[in-house]
Amino acid sequence: MARFLLLLIAFFHLTLAANLAPESESSPQLLKYHGGSLLTGRISVNLIWYGKFTAAQRGIIADFISSISDSSSPAPSVASWWKFVEKYYLLANPKKPNSVSLRLGKQIVADNYRYGKSLSEKQIAQLASMGEGKNAVNVVLTAADVTVTGFCVNRCGTHGSRSAMMKGKKNFKFAYIWVGNSETQCPGYCAWPFHQPIYGPQNPPLIAPNNDVGLDGMVMNLASLLAGTATNPFGNGFYQGPATAPLEAATACPGIYGKGAYPGYPGDLPVDPTTGASYNVHGAAGRKYLVPAIYDPSTSTCSTVV
Repeated sequence: MARFLLLLIAFFHLTLAANLAPESESSPQLLKYHGGSLLTGRISVNLIWYGKFTAAQRGIIADFISSISDSSSPAPSVASWWKFVEKYYLLANPKKPNSVSLRLGKQIVADNYRYGKSLSEKQIAQLASMGEGKNAVNVVLTAADVTVTGFCVNRCGTHGSRSAMMKGKKNFKFAYIWVGNSETQCPGYCAWPFHQPIYGPQNPPLIAPNNDVGLDGMVMNLASLLAGTATNPFGNGFYQGPATAPLEAATACPGIYGKGAYPGYPGDLPVDPTTGASYNVHGAAGRKYLVPAIYDPSTSTCSTVV
């Protein structure tokens, strides 16, 4: 069953972010490990594009996935940001920690709107089944003209798991993610700080690093969901609160993208001198992205790369 990740940029969540600023080392661990599996080994991230996306838009997301394992990008990089996520593996098994390696897998273009333009959670799971089942995370990305149950109301995306059969015999689970393009529906909810927020201080929006508010917002939410999927893929990994709406590795630090973040302010971010765009990591193919802070279980603080 999909676990709702409340990727909200509402003012009260930003206030929570401020309260998660650096704590003392004696603070209790926020995210509890529930003894279950984390994603391990070599994992393909398959992208399922539902609705109309341009080739340039697909490139933004595909390059982000490739950036996770790209050690050649300048610092701070997407790969160095992902190392915050890897700390959970040491905490889960200090004596023999596992690891995960994400790589870009297949891309499936489903632009014929086979389920229409208003999708249920069940249909999202069915779309996720179009990708590979074993050693994979299938990511469903819905276009700006597609509505999904709960989208822009209490979520910008979800992650969950689904059972599948391998060669008609062995039953296993695979993890999946859904993220929607909020550009025309709720950019202030799911693409802040690249759009003025629905709630809270109405500061001017930042310029999106890939010049696409909707897709840059999708990257932020996808990054958060990938962190949650790696550390809590089947609902019994690292999380706090109810299993159906948990705080996870990134959602425990909402609204924080750089040092000095506070409600309505994402933090001190680098600015591209040519485009004026704000970002915090470099990626493959010369890309720049904005990715969320990750809750660091070793320090009980929200860690950022800048």
